Amino acid sequence: MLLEDRYTIEELIKRCKAGERKAQELLYKQFASKMLGVCMRYATDRMEAEDMLQNGFIRVFRKMADYRGDGSFEGWVRRIMVHCSIEYYRKHHKILQAVDTDGEGAEQSVNPAAIANLDAKDLMMLIQKLSPGYRMVFNLYAIEGYSHKEIGEMMGISEGASKSQLSRARTILKEQIAQSNGKRYEHAG
Repeated sequence: MLLEDRYTIEELIKRCKAGERKAQELLYKQFASKMLGVCMRYATDRMEAEDMLQNGFIRVFRKMADYRGDGSFEGWVRRIMVHCSIEYYRKHHKILQAVDTDGEGAEQSVNPAAIANLDAKDLMMLIQKLSPGYRMVFNLYAIEGYSHKEIGEMMGISEGASKSQLSRARTILKEQIAQSNGKRYEHAG
């Protein structure tokens, strides 16, 4: 029996709150790969995502006493990772504001078959290719579920800039999906 199998998440949380290093290590092992995926959505590369992950877990362990058990622990950790990733990005990169003044970001429809042909890995690769500002707003809104007001506050941009960046990100993704779908048909024939 592995050591990890002997503790529930609740027991690990209790032990982490008591400052037990082994419990912190086990909790880290339990969530690190999933949270690295969260950080990857905000990072420019894997090394940067790993830095974000480490900063996030430092904050998780420092704030462990604040976790009261309301809601999912994993959700609590995820929120910390998102906030740490954004803080890291803001500290190390300049976030560009995009303002959509000419209606360029108008919604277009995408062939549902094009989306059906994409798997999650392909979609994540397309999202990763977005410029940093677009990618962060898209992830925060479409994946994490934050409002434009919350995104604006987190990123230091206006609510309108958040909406504009989301609209442009969606337009770019739709174009990329259509292009990748066309390439698949070219190779099939």
